[in-house]
Amino acid sequence: EPRTTDEALSDESWVQAMQEELSQFWKNDVWKLVLMLKDRKIIGTKWVYKNKLDESGNVVRNKATLVAKGYSQQEGIDFTETFAPVA
Repeated sequence: EPRTTDEALSDESWVQAMQEELSQFWKNDVWKLVLMLKDRKIIGTKWVYKNKLDESGNVVRNKATLVAKGYSQQEGIDFTETFAPVA
């Protein structure tokens, strides 16, 4: 598993996994490019890389996930409410 995006970009299988993740954002309409307002702060993102393994420990596929750095937000400044999915 790569530790950095540069490492991932040097391996075609990880590049493909990253492209699959981004295509799902567009397909599910959860990603919109908007102009940044001057009084707003951008929430950064980072890639998380994991190998999916079978029962024998063999790599079945590479999984790249783009996650928001939500821990950099401050309540009352960057958000007022939080939501959590309930199963």
